[in-house]
Amino acid sequence: MPRFPDGTPAHGTPRFADGTPAHGTPRVRGGHPEQREAGGAWGESGAHGMAAAPGVAIPRQRQAPPGGPRQTGQASPRQDYLDAFGDQDVFEPRSPQAPADPYASVTDWQTAPQPRTAVDDEPPTGEPARQKGGKGRAFTGIAAAAVTTVLAIVVAGQVADGRDDDAVQSQSATDQGRDARDSASRSDGRPTPSSSPSVATLTYEQKMGKTYPLSAKLDGSGKFDAVKGIDKAPGTGQKFTYRVDVEQGIGLDGELFAEAVQKTLNDDRSWAHNGARTFERIYSGKPDFVITLASPGTTAEWCAKSGLDTTVDNVSCNSTATDRVMINAYRWAQGSKTYGDQIHAYRQMLINHEVGHRLGYQHVTCDKSGELAPVMQQQTKFLTYRGVTCKPNPWAYPGS
Repeated sequence: MPRFPDGTPAHGTPRFADGTPAHGTPRVRGGHPEQREAGGAWGESGAHGMAAAPGVAIPRQRQAPPGGPRQTGQASPRQDYLDAFGDQDVFEPRSPQAPADPYASVTDWQTAPQPRTAVDDEPPTGEPARQKGGKGRAFTGIAAAAVTTVLAIVVAGQVADGRDDDAVQSQSATDQGRDARDSASRSDGRPTPSSSPSVATLTYEQKMGKTYPLSAKLDGSGKFDAVKGIDKAPGTGQKFTYRVDVEQGIGLDGELFAEAVQKTLNDDRSWAHNGARTFERIYSGKPDFVITLASPGTTAEWCAKSGLDTTVDNVSCNSTATDRVMINAYRWAQGSKTYGDQIHAYRQMLINHEVGHRLGYQHVTCDKSGELAPVMQQQTKFLTYRGVTCKPNPWAYPGS
């Protein structure tokens, strides 16, 4: 095959000695209108100094792409042609309706499958896809524009979601603040709803009006706990100090017992009448006496130290040989038949009667039926003595 001096096949085209086509030779599509130089650039005056044919514009010089010459191997003739003309085929006829395609260089979109999005279900818009040439690239541009629109919608949705999230967080913070305020306001006297009923706090009078379960045969550990705290003497008379001990394990409220002792002894109807005496509860140091709440068995043991038998009728005593005034826990918890359901008054009588013995008072009885029994009468055992029946009375000076 005839070749030019540079080795290029003649292809039947008349050329000069340097390989330049003869003037007027038609340039057909599919031929080789240029020779690519290293880096993909044109020479300063066209292909190897080729002069422009009349009526044919010489393409502008194109710089090499960043990163140096292509390393993918020898380019195809058509690809070289497209690269030289900026991906524009100046010899290919175009449809006047096809818009400019800014995405035509992204040729891999023509074959790559598109991810399915919500817009797949929308009716098609624009012209039908063309399968070849510039028309196919025009459809690719439309598809690229559609994808760009979808991305814009997704980004806008994410921004909107962010605003919604902020709104939710704001609402959540508001709700938390409201809950905190509601909680604070509920604590100001308003009951808080609960799935389980709360135990109501009983007043002193209510507690003293209740009986508590305790066996008449209970024999406790014999160990005592002093009720902590002090109760100052409220009066100016002769002061007596005392400590309150409660036997361990009997299951009774020691603080309630201590409160009852202090209130009872300093009542004007009691031994503090007219300011003659005043009583002060202490926790440490040496008291004048120790008033002790103990099981029936332990009470009997301490009373026996003073020659007293409390097992008959299960009663209390003042153990004069010791510093203890013993209150039988069974009687404190259950009361007596003589007082019936007047358990509060009965407990006041127990305290006043046994402390009266500590102050030096002995047993007496009433003189006339229908009168109040003296506090030093053995009211736990009886209210009727030698045919005279008296009324229950817990006070040393009941008329005050």
